Amino acid sequence: MEQGRADQFDEFVAARWSALVHLARLLVGGDRHRAEDLLQESLVKLWFVWPRVAEDAPESYVRKVMVRAAARSGQRRWWGERPVEQLPEVAGARDVCADVAERSRLESALAQLSPKQRAAVVLRYYQDLPEGQVAEALGCPVGRARSHAARGVARLRRLLADVIEWAR
Repeated sequence: MEQGRADQFDEFVAARWSALVHLARLLVGGDRHRAEDLLQESLVKLWFVWPRVAEDAPESYVRKVMVRAAARSGQRRWWGERPVEQLPEVAGARDVCADVAERSRLESALAQLSPKQRAAVVLRYYQDLPEGQVAEALGCPVGRARSHAARGVARLRRLLADVIEWAR
Protein backbone atom coordinates (compact mmCIF):
# COMPACT_ATOMS: atom_id res chain seq x y z
CA MET A 1 0.00 0.00 0.00
CA GLU A 2 2.79 2.41 0.94
CA GLN A 3 4.64 1.69 -2.33
CA GLY A 4 1.51 2.50 -4.37
CA ARG A 5 1.21 5.82 -2.52
CA ALA A 6 4.84 6.64 -3.23
CA ASP A 7 4.47 5.71 -6.90
CA GLN A 8 1.42 7.94 -7.34
CA PHE A 9 3.22 10.81 -5.65
CA ASP A 10 6.33 10.31 -7.79
CA GLU A 11 4.22 10.28 -10.95
CA PHE A 12 2.49 13.50 -9.95
CA VAL A 13 5.79 15.24 -9.17
CA ALA A 14 7.39 14.05 -12.42
CA ALA A 15 4.41 15.18 -14.48
CA ARG A 16 3.96 18.61 -12.89
CA TRP A 17 7.49 19.58 -11.77
CA SER A 18 8.26 21.92 -14.65
CA ALA A 19 5.00 23.86 -14.41
CA LEU A 20 5.14 24.06 -10.62
CA VAL A 21 8.75 25.26 -10.51
CA HIS A 22 7.91 27.92 -13.08
CA LEU A 23 4.96 29.06 -10.97
CA ALA A 24 7.20 29.12 -7.88
CA ARG A 25 9.79 31.17 -9.76
CA LEU A 26 7.19 33.77 -10.62
CA LEU A 27 5.91 33.81 -7.04
CA VAL A 28 9.35 34.50 -5.56
CA GLY A 29 10.32 37.13 -8.10
CA GLY A 30 12.50 35.17 -10.50
CA ASP A 31 15.08 33.49 -8.27
CA ARG A 32 15.28 29.87 -9.44
CA HIS A 33 16.99 28.61 -6.28
CA ARG A 34 14.39 30.15 -3.98
CA ALA A 35 11.69 28.81 -6.30
CA GLU A 36 13.02 25.26 -6.08
CA ASP A 37 13.25 25.55 -2.29
CA LEU A 38 9.68 26.83 -2.15
CA LEU A 39 8.42 24.00 -4.33
CA GLN A 40 10.32 21.33 -2.42
CA GLU A 41 8.97 22.59 0.91
CA SER A 42 5.46 22.57 -0.56
CA LEU A 43 5.87 19.05 -1.91
CA VAL A 44 6.98 17.83 1.53
CA LYS A 45 3.73 19.20 2.94
CA LEU A 46 1.82 17.53 0.11
CA TRP A 47 3.44 14.17 0.90
CA PHE A 48 1.98 14.17 4.40
CA VAL A 49 -1.57 14.81 3.17
CA TRP A 50 -1.26 12.82 -0.07
CA PRO A 51 -3.82 10.12 0.87
CA ARG A 52 -6.46 12.84 1.41
CA VAL A 53 -5.77 15.02 -1.63
CA ALA A 54 -4.38 12.57 -4.22
CA GLU A 55 -7.75 11.95 -5.84
CA ASP A 56 -9.16 15.46 -5.46
CA ALA A 57 -6.76 18.24 -6.36
CA PRO A 58 -3.10 17.80 -5.44
CA GLU A 59 -1.97 20.61 -7.74
CA SER A 60 -4.43 23.03 -6.19
CA TYR A 61 -3.15 22.06 -2.73
CA VAL A 62 0.49 22.62 -3.72
CA ARG A 63 -0.39 25.93 -5.38
CA LYS A 64 -2.12 27.14 -2.21
CA VAL A 65 0.82 26.08 -0.02
CA MET A 66 3.29 27.82 -2.37
CA VAL A 67 1.29 31.06 -2.49
CA ARG A 68 1.03 31.26 1.28
CA ALA A 69 4.68 30.34 1.85
CA ALA A 70 5.83 32.87 -0.77
CA ALA A 71 3.73 35.56 0.89
CA ARG A 72 5.27 34.77 4.28
CA SER A 73 8.81 34.72 2.90
CA GLY A 74 8.16 37.97 1.01
CA GLN A 75 7.47 39.72 4.29
CA ARG A 76 10.99 38.93 5.50
CA ARG A 77 13.84 41.13 4.32
CA TRP A 78 16.37 39.42 2.07
CA TRP A 79 19.77 41.00 1.53
CA GLY A 80 21.05 38.71 -1.24
CA GLU A 81 21.51 39.45 -4.91
CA ARG A 82 19.08 41.74 -6.67
CA PRO A 83 18.05 41.53 -10.32
CA VAL A 84 19.19 44.39 -12.50
CA GLU A 85 16.98 46.45 -14.78
CA GLN A 86 18.97 45.83 -17.93
CA LEU A 87 21.10 42.86 -18.92
CA PRO A 88 24.58 43.48 -20.32
CA GLU A 89 24.72 43.45 -24.08
CA VAL A 90 25.68 40.14 -25.62
CA ALA A 91 26.97 39.86 -29.17
CA GLY A 92 25.33 37.26 -31.34
CA ALA A 93 21.86 35.77 -31.23
CA ARG A 94 19.50 38.70 -30.79
CA ASP A 95 16.25 36.73 -30.70
CA VAL A 96 17.12 34.62 -27.66
CA CYS A 97 18.67 37.56 -25.85
CA ALA A 98 15.61 39.71 -26.48
CA ASP A 99 13.37 36.97 -25.10
CA VAL A 100 15.53 36.57 -22.02
CA ALA A 101 15.70 40.33 -21.49
CA GLU A 102 11.92 40.64 -21.78
CA ARG A 103 11.38 37.77 -19.35
CA SER A 104 13.92 39.23 -16.94
CA ARG A 105 12.22 42.62 -17.15
CA LEU A 106 8.88 41.07 -16.31
CA GLU A 107 10.34 38.98 -13.46
CA SER A 108 12.07 42.07 -12.08
CA ALA A 109 8.81 44.01 -12.19
CA LEU A 110 6.94 41.12 -10.57
CA ALA A 111 9.54 41.03 -7.79
CA GLN A 112 8.66 44.64 -6.92
CA LEU A 113 5.01 43.79 -6.24
CA SER A 114 3.83 42.83 -2.77
CA PRO A 115 3.69 39.06 -2.27
CA LYS A 116 -0.12 38.97 -2.38
CA GLN A 117 -0.30 41.16 -5.48
CA ARG A 118 2.36 39.05 -7.19
CA ALA A 119 0.54 35.83 -6.29
CA ALA A 120 -2.82 37.21 -7.47
CA VAL A 121 -1.38 38.39 -10.81
CA VAL A 122 0.51 35.16 -11.45
CA LEU A 123 -2.40 32.90 -10.52
CA ARG A 124 -5.02 34.95 -12.35
CA TYR A 125 -3.18 35.87 -15.54
CA TYR A 126 -0.33 33.38 -15.90
CA GLN A 127 -2.06 30.30 -14.50
CA ASP A 128 -5.42 31.56 -15.89
CA LEU A 129 -7.29 30.55 -12.75
CA PRO A 130 -10.78 31.88 -12.09
CA GLU A 131 -11.09 34.54 -9.40
CA GLY A 132 -12.66 32.08 -6.97
CA GLN A 133 -9.63 29.78 -7.08
CA VAL A 134 -7.25 32.72 -6.77
CA ALA A 135 -9.15 33.88 -3.68
CA GLU A 136 -9.06 30.37 -2.24
CA ALA A 137 -5.30 30.09 -2.81
CA LEU A 138 -4.74 33.49 -1.20
CA GLY A 139 -7.10 32.68 1.66
CA CYS A 140 -9.20 35.81 1.20
CA PRO A 141 -12.58 36.88 -0.23
CA VAL A 142 -13.00 37.09 -4.02
CA GLY A 143 -13.25 40.89 -3.91
CA ARG A 144 -9.94 41.22 -2.11
CA ALA A 145 -8.25 38.81 -4.54
CA ARG A 146 -9.67 40.85 -7.43
CA SER A 147 -8.32 44.02 -5.80
CA HIS A 148 -4.85 42.49 -5.32
CA ALA A 149 -4.80 41.47 -8.99
CA ALA A 150 -6.01 44.85 -10.25
CA ARG A 151 -3.52 46.79 -8.14
CA GLY A 152 -0.74 44.41 -9.13
CA VAL A 153 -1.47 44.82 -12.84
CA ALA A 154 -1.66 48.61 -12.47
CA ARG A 155 1.69 48.67 -10.69
CA LEU A 156 3.23 46.38 -13.32
CA ARG A 157 2.07 48.75 -16.04
CA ARG A 158 3.70 51.68 -14.25
CA LEU A 159 6.92 49.77 -13.59
CA LEU A 160 7.21 48.48 -17.13
CA ALA A 161 6.32 51.88 -18.60
CA ASP A 162 9.08 53.46 -16.48
CA VAL A 163 11.58 50.93 -17.82
CA ILE A 164 10.53 51.68 -21.41
CA GLU A 165 10.85 55.44 -20.84
CA TRP A 166 14.22 54.95 -19.15
CA ALA A 167 15.56 52.86 -22.05
CA ARG A 168 14.76 55.55 -24.63
